[in-house]
Amino acid sequence: MGSTIRRCSGPLATRLGQKRDGRSKVRKPAFALALIAGAAAAWPSIAMAAQDGAADLPITQITLYRSGVGHFVRQGFVEGDADLQIRFHAEQINDVLKSMYLLDLGGGRIETVGYTSNAPLERRLGSFLIDISDSPSLHQLLDRLRGVPVKLETTDRTVEGKVLAIEHRQRPVGDRLVATPYVNLLTSAGIRSIQVESITSMQITDEKLARELERALLAIAEHRTDDVKSVDIAFRGEGRRSAVVGYVQEAPVWKTSYRLILPESDGNGQPHMQAWAIVENTTDEDWTDVRLSLASGQPVAFRMDLYEPLFVERPMVAVPAAANLRPRVYDAGVATAEARQLRREAAPRSRAAGQAQFQQAEPEADARFRDAPAFDLMMVLSETEQGRAAAGSVGEVFQYTLDMPVTIERQRSAMLPIISAPIEGRRVSIYSQGAETPHPMRGVELTNDAGLQLMPGPISVYDGSAYAGDAQIGHVGAGDSRMLAYAADLDVRILTESDSARTLRQTRIVNGTVVRTIGRTHAFTYKIANADASRGRTIVIEHNKMSGWQLASPTPVEETQRTHRFEKELGPGETAELVIRHERTDQERISVATIDSPTIFMLEREGRISGRALEALREALSLREAVGEAERLVALLENERREIVRDQERVRANLASVARESDLHRRYMDRLGEQETRLDEIATELAEARSQVERRKRALERFVSDLNVG
Repeated sequence: MGSTIRRCSGPLATRLGQKRDGRSKVRKPAFALALIAGAAAAWPSIAMAAQDGAADLPITQITLYRSGVGHFVRQGFVEGDADLQIRFHAEQINDVLKSMYLLDLGGGRIETVGYTSNAPLERRLGSFLIDISDSPSLHQLLDRLRGVPVKLETTDRTVEGKVLAIEHRQRPVGDRLVATPYVNLLTSAGIRSIQVESITSMQITDEKLARELERALLAIAEHRTDDVKSVDIAFRGEGRRSAVVGYVQEAPVWKTSYRLILPESDGNGQPHMQAWAIVENTTDEDWTDVRLSLASGQPVAFRMDLYEPLFVERPMVAVPAAANLRPRVYDAGVATAEARQLRREAAPRSRAAGQAQFQQAEPEADARFRDAPAFDLMMVLSETEQGRAAAGSVGEVFQYTLDMPVTIERQRSAMLPIISAPIEGRRVSIYSQGAETPHPMRGVELTNDAGLQLMPGPISVYDGSAYAGDAQIGHVGAGDSRMLAYAADLDVRILTESDSARTLRQTRIVNGTVVRTIGRTHAFTYKIANADASRGRTIVIEHNKMSGWQLASPTPVEETQRTHRFEKELGPGETAELVIRHERTDQERISVATIDSPTIFMLEREGRISGRALEALREALSLREAVGEAERLVALLENERREIVRDQERVRANLASVARESDLHRRYMDRLGEQETRLDEIATELAEARSQVERRKRALERFVSDLNVG
């Protein structure tokens, strides 16, 4: 078996033997490579065998996650030994290598999973025994086949032998010489020389080299679609059996959007909720009749480059000598108990369940659409079957599973209904403290009683049959409540006022410190006016929490991390006030050891201190004044000493300029003697004064440290 390279005629090559300028002449033909493994008909048989044993595992199940990945499951049947090829974009290969799992459920086995290497084309081509990375011509290819047995066909003969060498001979062409390549073959009859231009077909009779050339050409073909990588899975077994292939790959985050239809303002029905999932098929494969699930969780998903060949640098280690040894080297509101009881008493006694099938309206409902000049959207919805997705928890996530197979063509998107059911809700007008407008927002408080998780998304609100506005909603668990606002309530006006007060509650002495307990209050007044003479309002006030303050009154119906929520019911045309009070207690501290007369006078005037405490403060003041008196004496003595020393320096300087026998000299000496005597007296008095300061300080400290008077 071998590979054959033929000169091609027709559109790929110039035919041989054509006439040019009236003369018969062999023109230089172009080459096309037609490789045939073994005999000329062997390659089509291999392709057919692969086709007969191919596995067909379509996508049957998809789970999309909100973390940007999707879990794809292919399931079908294989028979005997079967091969499956799945194509992915290059950027998806790493996810596939990280997550793919394979199951052959009929006793078979998975032999191997092969995929295209990520090595550069030049490196891959250089790894084959025949290098064709530079697109060699025929004579260059023959030169690389030196020593290889080949079979050459020319226009008049067939020659078999081993390639010996390529030589260039000078041939006259017109008035000049042209180098013409010849191939020299070692045949059984000796060395034969053949002009390369005369060769019409070449076959490599060495099977190993022929296969290498085929693989090199296959690598070139794969490189043309470098963005698409194939993964080849080999199933091995007997008979017909079930097989499963699963993997995780990048996928767009599925999104939700909602429609909330409110009953007419004078009606008593429940709001109706529709939820739609927005799903994009960005793959190059149609999703046909797949079981689609939409998961709410966000599993940890990361990328890792498993596709790129990884080489580890190894240290160069010297040959060890015998004597040497080498070392070894990851805002929901909480209702108060009182508010929960009030809501239970006010809740409707019956609720419509919300998980039936969501389909088109019955013929009677269709007739209303056709015949009525204006339709009641709530009435039509009440006659539709509800729900389109079964919900449940799988593992650690909540997911919707569409109850009907889904078909989405490649590179297209779809909106899929997942919820259509009544939902508990009530109209409210919501005002947030600090809002830029005096008007609250029209809103709805929804309670998720459908048993489903509601994902974040936009909500289009319809009031009866009229569009009312848009809102947004965050994640709402089963049984949780959320408020949403969709329009300004221009019929209601809210004005705010604030006031603060400060009250001295008590003054006492604790461990030598005067502690004044001060109570502070801050009151916010919301003045609410409902100008709507036909409808009452349920006003929800979102009042910001004050750090360091306690809410005194009234009791909120609900609170979030940042706000308290209060409710006020207003009838048509009514006005009302809501006063919210905050309290805090502060303490001011004054050390008794530093007390002075003005402070004692202030405390006595405030009237929140006992007589015993005042007496203690006056005693402490007396002790403090005694300390001060002793400290002043020390200061006077030290000042006197400094003056004497300064005068002595002056006198000594003058002594140097007067005669020793003069009266002035004697006067200076007498003065110095008197000053020295006074300095000795000052030293004694200063020591006693300093000792007195320390004694009086200790007396003050002892008095203050044990002083506790209520």
